[in-house]
Amino acid sequence: MSNLHPFPASPAAPPSLPLPFDPAMTPALRSRMLREALPEPLRCLLDRGHVGRHSRFTEDGFADVVEDWTPPDGVTPRHAALARKALAEIDDSILAPAPANHLLGRVLALLSHFPAKATTPEVEQLLAMDWADDLGEFPAWAIDQAARRWRRTRKWRPSIAEIRSLCEEACAVERALADQLRAIAMAGERVGETGGGAGAVRPMLASAMRRMR
Repeated sequence: MSNLHPFPASPAAPPSLPLPFDPAMTPALRSRMLREALPEPLRCLLDRGHVGRHSRFTEDGFADVVEDWTPPDGVTPRHAALARKALAEIDDSILAPAPANHLLGRVLALLSHFPAKATTPEVEQLLAMDWADDLGEFPAWAIDQAARRWRRTRKWRPSIAEIRSLCEEACAVERALADQLRAIAMAGERVGETGGGAGAVRPMLASAMRRMR
């Protein structure tokens, strides 16, 4: 009798995913290239995911409309392993926070274009440290893009909130893809823990409802 099994006992380690990335490209082109570089099973799940929209409110009232993405049915532990592999590369390279020296240098250079009146060099240094703290989550390329855009389109000194907004806009595509991959990974890992999934839950619920009638 053959010892070969039609399915492996556990998912094989996913292959390396050298994802292409060039921050000089448009967001649409970057998004397309990143998705095309993913394994086909992940691309299929991304294409079949569900998008929901709801209003977001702050203390000041309505802010904007937010999109929530949820993975489709049929996510498996194998999908989770593939998603985690791609997510690790995005988080560790494309979205990795800027080095402290680069961030401080960029902030100081940007503020130097818009000198503040009656501000000592010591205070300027403290201000730069605040900026570095509030922008520390963003990758270097997004901060560079935000600074470049501000220099070329504004005539006044920026606020931290304004540059944060530009940084968020710069890497919105990559963050959205990372969130979708994270959702796939979590869904596949839940299936592995329970031995089922959404597809297995529905028949159980339907059976329970029939017994209650």
